[in-house]
Amino acid sequence: MQLSYQPYTLQFKHPFGVSSNTRKETPSVFIKLEAGGKTGYGEACLPAYLGETVDGTIAFFEKARPLLQAISLPFSTADILNATDGLSAGNNAAKAAIDIALHDLAGKMSNKPFYETANIGKSLPMSTSFTIGIDSPDKIAQKISEAADFPVLKIKAGTPDDKALITLIRQFTAKPLYVDVNQGWTNKHMVLDMSHWMHEQDVILLEQPMPAAMKEEMAWVTAQSPVPTIADESVKRLKDLEHLNGTFAGVNIKLMKCTGLHEALKMIAYCRENHLKVLLGCMAESSCATSAMAQLMKLADYIDLDAPQLYNNDPFSGISYKHGKVWLNDLPGIGAEPLAGQLF
Repeated sequence: MQLSYQPYTLQFKHPFGVSSNTRKETPSVFIKLEAGGKTGYGEACLPAYLGETVDGTIAFFEKARPLLQAISLPFSTADILNATDGLSAGNNAAKAAIDIALHDLAGKMSNKPFYETANIGKSLPMSTSFTIGIDSPDKIAQKISEAADFPVLKIKAGTPDDKALITLIRQFTAKPLYVDVNQGWTNKHMVLDMSHWMHEQDVILLEQPMPAAMKEEMAWVTAQSPVPTIADESVKRLKDLEHLNGTFAGVNIKLMKCTGLHEALKMIAYCRENHLKVLLGCMAESSCATSAMAQLMKLADYIDLDAPQLYNNDPFSGISYKHGKVWLNDLPGIGAEPLAGQLF
């Protein structure tokens, strides 16, 4: 098995979906695994808040190279991923890239989409939220207008006055909202009051309202909240999920946090066994990693897979968007292919 990789910078469209104080580019490192005349592709997306770098990601790929090159056909995806996971304690996005590429390669070898090889089945088109970044009233109105196709909007909260923000949003749209607070609230009584108020505003989920360390306070809110509370920063991997203990009503699973599809499936199974809602999310991935995550849509309660819509230089084709819904194709593997001349 041969490994190659290439750093690439994803450039945001402006102002569509992006706040004026947000960086306008995000680095990814794309990888290619070749074996048996087939090629699998993967992506490590590295937004600043993930805490991983291009250099660190490439260093991990080099650490994994001898292991991957020693593999002969047929291969066990699970065995390879267990071995690569043991190479370091971190580098979750780099591990996710290898996971995605291996599953893409395996699917192409069997000529089946991942949703078929994983016995999930093909999902019907599913509505995704679309993110509206914090901005001036005029620009928020413009972004909402540009997102007319999307039936659900995601609002980044944690501002000095979140009621005013949502009241402003309601001047321009009555669409249901996901609200992501990014750990921005610290008073449990205020959080519960806001949850009740947001329920009246047709907010259908509340993502990570309190800091991850405030588990007892968050559990108190979750037990009384009329809006499902969804963990994000509190959960990266399966071991974190197993220690929630009633802190949230659901979890936002992201490939770049959990090391890829292999562990995402384990997390979904745990959620189902423990009556937790499943939100499939993304960092800032291209159509490569987003198409991989979309293979799991049939298992989700909600999806937030809008990232490819935010870029003007997506180097992959994959899932499509029609009327605010994510549509899977029937291609083998993860259902994504690089555009000619962009990579490798």
